Amino acid sequence: MAFRFFQSLVQKFKGKPIDWDELEEMLIRSDLGVPASMAILDRLRESSEPLTAETAAHVAREEILKILPATELTIRPLPTKPKVILMIGVNGVGKTTSAAKFAHYLKTRRHSVLLVAADTFRAAAIEQLALWGERLGIEVFKPDYGADPASVCYDAYATALRRNIEFVICDTAGRLHTKSNLMQELGKVRRTLQKHDPSAPHESLLVVDATTGSNALQQAKVFKEAAGLTGVIITKLDGSGKGGVAIAIQKELDIPPRFIGVGEKVEDFRVFNREEFVTTIL
Repeated sequence: MAFRFFQSLVQKFKGKPIDWDELEEMLIRSDLGVPASMAILDRLRESSEPLTAETAAHVAREEILKILPATELTIRPLPTKPKVILMIGVNGVGKTTSAAKFAHYLKTRRHSVLLVAADTFRAAAIEQLALWGERLGIEVFKPDYGADPASVCYDAYATALRRNIEFVICDTAGRLHTKSNLMQELGKVRRTLQKHDPSAPHESLLVVDATTGSNALQQAKVFKEAAGLTGVIITKLDGSGKGGVAIAIQKELDIPPRFIGVGEKVEDFRVFNREEFVTTIL
């Protein structure tokens, strides 16, 4: 969309009667998903107020706020052992960059972090993470190419435990959610980590690209089944006019948005805040 969702809605219908079919199509095309779109339409139909563009935008805003988590879901360290965070997603969504930005976010809050290059297949993936580590002053656990990702994560955990490092961020390989063998590999990573700690990985964060729209919802469905997702990181929100998929994933899968990427700078990584999201993104 050329404009943010609420701006687009008001501009489209301002000064003229709202067509219900057009409104329904606009809601669904904004990536909110069918259940959230229907909830907004049902609320509007029940309202005694005249149906105007401003009323539609107001009701949509209220319904979206109901869906999104009311409190910021921050990530805190564990008292006696490393907290393991798996970064997962399809190719090209900004997963490695998000892993580095996340590590920087934790470091600026005085936490110790070990970045793990668990993508041992993509050409230059290890070097890419190593460059980020060098730039940010964060240690990177670097295996050989072709190493088993599960073993890499296992060894990295042992290193972090021995050195009292608080967070272990595993940058796993990008994988198509339609490839069952690659999805099964995530299961192996989880089972191997659980030899160290039955509760590991403590966070499994799916990185999705806001501009991919409803396809990100399908990705989340498959990755949830394979990796037991605890949250979503939404990238490329800057200037896209998108972001509705965060609502769809929360509403349909009960997977909360945890962090957002709003630019290319390392500081452009934030804890998800629903008020800020609805005000500035939508």
